[in-house]
Amino acid sequence: MKGKISRPRSRSKKPGWQQDIAGERIDILMKLAGKEFKGHPERSNRYVELARKIGMRYNVRIPKASRNFCKKCYKFIVPGKNSVVRSSARTRSMETKCLECGEVTRMPYAIEKRKQIKHEKKNMKQGASK
Repeated sequence: MKGKISRPRSRSKKPGWQQDIAGERIDILMKLAGKEFKGHPERSNRYVELARKIGMRYNVRIPKASRNFCKKCYKFIVPGKNSVVRSSARTRSMETKCLECGEVTRMPYAIEKRKQIKHEKKNMKQGASK
């Protein structure tokens, strides 16, 4: 017998309590990244890196509200400081260009419009019920 043929390990899901703690830590790190950017931008980039590592290890997504980092170079993005935000009529999207690596990220208007309409309807219902 030459050698044992091994099968790859199956991935196991982390317990829920570990995923909850990981999510909390990601939130804390992303908030700290926002606070620290003005004085120490390299520190905020490190916080983003740590949040991504935690998310990958525990299979937890970074909340959409906290996804303000470049998808290519993973640097923390602040519009006007290290990124440019434009609206494009041709592609009907908001374009965010990272000034660190030059990557352009597009967010379609349709998504923004739906969010805005949903928010307006919600406010109208609350105003009518008062």
